[in-house]
Amino acid sequence: MSLMSQPDRRPRVRLVDVARAAGVSKTTVSDALNEAGRLPAATREHVRRVARSLGYRPNAAARLLRAGHTRLLGVAAREYVETPWVYAELAYFTQIVTATTQAALAHGYGVVLLPTYGPDDCWLDMPLDGVFVIDPVQGDPMVRDFLVAGVPVVADRRALAEAADEAREIGRWVDFDYAAAVRQVLDHLEEAGAERIAVAAGATTACFHQQTVSAYHDWCAERRREPRISFLPAPGVRQTLDAVTELLAAPVPPDALFTLVELSPPLLLDAIRRLGRSVPDNLLLVCATEDPAAGYTDPPISTLGFLPGQTAQAAVNLLVDCLEGRPGDLGRLFSADFQVRASSVPPGRRPAVASLTLG
Repeated sequence: MSLMSQPDRRPRVRLVDVARAAGVSKTTVSDALNEAGRLPAATREHVRRVARSLGYRPNAAARLLRAGHTRLLGVAAREYVETPWVYAELAYFTQIVTATTQAALAHGYGVVLLPTYGPDDCWLDMPLDGVFVIDPVQGDPMVRDFLVAGVPVVADRRALAEAADEAREIGRWVDFDYAAAVRQVLDHLEEAGAERIAVAAGATTACFHQQTVSAYHDWCAERRREPRISFLPAPGVRQTLDAVTELLAAPVPPDALFTLVELSPPLLLDAIRRLGRSVPDNLLLVCATEDPAAGYTDPPISTLGFLPGQTAQAAVNLLVDCLEGRPGDLGRLFSADFQVRASSVPPGRRPAVASLTLG
């Protein structure tokens, strides 16, 4: 890559930087750049000249507050923010993005998919009325920056609480009790006779992964069991298969596997068989996935689902109510959906498909 084609990684020039360089207040800079206030012409020109010399560019999110609405909602998945990845390739994110788009269009709004990776605060250049941040990471700057700029955000409760001290906008939330959902699955596997339950999880600070991994460790500690866990450094088929291979190749292999990362159910079953294991004969299996193929594999796979269609609809409704000044709830707490199928029940005890709602 040539130097000319490399992205500009210089720190963003802020209003306060222009004010400091021009020797005036932030209010004077704002008035000068926005044709507001009663300033001498010479002062306005001085501020503009300094702003140009520093490379200052106005914050698109802040401009929205003055210019009105664009009828555009942003959507971002934030599980892995260190490197670029296409989150629409995974079943859960495909469904939640599709459902968000459908719900937004029904209200007369368009949807913009935000990048997972880029220069700090690059998202603030996008003129958005509101933003739905899916699986924000710990201390997520995207949630904070939009709220500070006065742009409504829907995220989970942890992300909003972390941004509360700096934000002037009150965020709305959609959330799950991830720990309770994981415990229900682990209890189910234990009741089915599993003694060595292994978990494949994501190496990310997104709330889903942190809470589910923590719940697994707590559950193991209560039973004095050694945790068996493999972390994916990034999303992808190869990374997931490597994690499963690592777990199943242990000297004393697990008798149950619980995947907290998305992977094609037929592909996962094929990989398990290639490793010499049989589901459910000598390996019980539960997957956290929204892939409908899980119900049609041989055997059908038990799944833990997190209702992407319902959460997307709720997120859009919360944003639109806020944008259009309608009274409404500040958040929605959902229950996970655990579909028990043959993959997690020992031979001879295979029930009909059961659906358990988890609080």
